[in-house]
Amino acid sequence: MTLDELNALPRAAFVEKLGWIFEHSPWVTERAWDQRPFASLDALHAATSAEVERATRDEQLALLRAHPDLGARAKLSAASEQEQAGAGLDRLSPDQLARLMQLNAAYREKFGFPFLFAVKRSTWKDIFVALTERTDNTLDLEFRTALEQVYKIARFRLEGLIS
Repeated sequence: MTLDELNALPRAAFVEKLGWIFEHSPWVTERAWDQRPFASLDALHAATSAEVERATRDEQLALLRAHPDLGARAKLSAASEQEQAGAGLDRLSPDQLARLMQLNAAYREKFGFPFLFAVKRSTWKDIFVALTERTDNTLDLEFRTALEQVYKIARFRLEGLIS
């Protein structure tokens, strides 16, 4: 889809096409629709990210919590499944998977939301290192870091959608 085609869509169709880029949170693109037309992919990404920034802390927390744990074998969105497979998370050994689940649980217990990491162009080793290091962060720093990762994930997804 081109940016011109996207800009021409009515609100409902726009949200249908883009609502998935922020995991199970179509409210982000619904709010950004009012800022059309977008002159570039950068402008679209900035507008959607700004909507998350303007959201309440509860809305932001719900957005973070809408993401799956990395490596989870539960039902994932198609985008999450593809992204995690690209990082090799679908090919972990049983011991590696058990360690990832242990790290995820410790992270979630400390922060109250899943570990978020834009896995595209990363390996499972990169993810393990980041998860281990970031668990030492403060809640405020990690909340900000998690949102930044959500913006990166959305950017990768937009790049895959818009030509």
